[in-house]
Amino acid sequence: MISENAVSAKPKVCFYWCASCGGCEEAVVDLAENILDVVEAVDIVFWPVALDFKRKDVEAMEDGEILACFVNGAVRMDEQKEMAQLLRKKSKVLVAFGSCSHLGGVPGLANLSDRQSIFDTVYLDNPTTENPDGVVPKMTHEENGRSVSLPEFYDTVRTLDQVVDVDYYLPGCAPTPKIILGAVQTLLSGNLPPKKTVLSPDVALCSECSRKDSKPEDLALIEFKRPHEVLIDEETCLLAQGIPCMGPATRAGCEAQCVNGNMPCSGCFGPTGRVKDYGGKVIAALASMVGSNDEEKIVEILDKIPDPIGTFYRYSMPSSLLRRRRMRTVGSHTN
Repeated sequence: MISENAVSAKPKVCFYWCASCGGCEEAVVDLAENILDVVEAVDIVFWPVALDFKRKDVEAMEDGEILACFVNGAVRMDEQKEMAQLLRKKSKVLVAFGSCSHLGGVPGLANLSDRQSIFDTVYLDNPTTENPDGVVPKMTHEENGRSVSLPEFYDTVRTLDQVVDVDYYLPGCAPTPKIILGAVQTLLSGNLPPKKTVLSPDVALCSECSRKDSKPEDLALIEFKRPHEVLIDEETCLLAQGIPCMGPATRAGCEAQCVNGNMPCSGCFGPTGRVKDYGGKVIAALASMVGSNDEEKIVEILDKIPDPIGTFYRYSMPSSLLRRRRMRTVGSHTN
């Protein structure tokens, strides 16, 4: 027989933070007074960054007891993988919350290196690091009969869905309060979209950009400019001003906040559903705008983009067709 308390209990939700900057946690707080509506509607049973919860609290729950779990951050260490697997088991719905869990995010650019080279840079070959004994972190240490351990640092950064089954994706670095609130309301309504849906409009960002009417039908750029090199006109399409803007290849839903702040879109909402590789889509879009057929001139124009991978794959390296740089270091791990 089901108890009255069980019938009246509010749906349980949780939030967890893997490899990310913490901006997604701040985005939840940015709901402002709307967070009171969320708290009224649900019971937050796990949010270690904000409230005193322990892993054992989750382990004690029944499988599927949590209605929805929002996991932000990429998977960088084995502890994060273990928590993702545990939360998947305990949750009816698992949401990849933000760019890092959705696509790999900025932490995913570490896939241009491997664990050994990262440790060498951080602990050994760094002019600001004094470490004459060459000490680097070890997974285990024993002293006086006692042992301590650290999580294993993986060679490759992974997206959340490369580790566990994900139901929905909430894009953005960080997701906007409007997107977050809409996702929570959708989950509580019970009227769920198809599994694997990205909870944001499946159209290009240009569709909601206030400058879209100033974008020429055909662009023929002879120079790309970086934002700090020019005085940006606040009303004209950024691409028309020669500033690389990822809007044509990026999913809408952020309300064009960066563009409204007079800065180009950097692509944090990721691709629309028809795009297989976000970086490849951006490269194709910008290449089509180069106003020259001369090979040397084309190279000169494209050289004005100083960090192509960091620009085109800033948020999506682990989820891209490239995924990571192939390393040839002897003894390099591939986990």
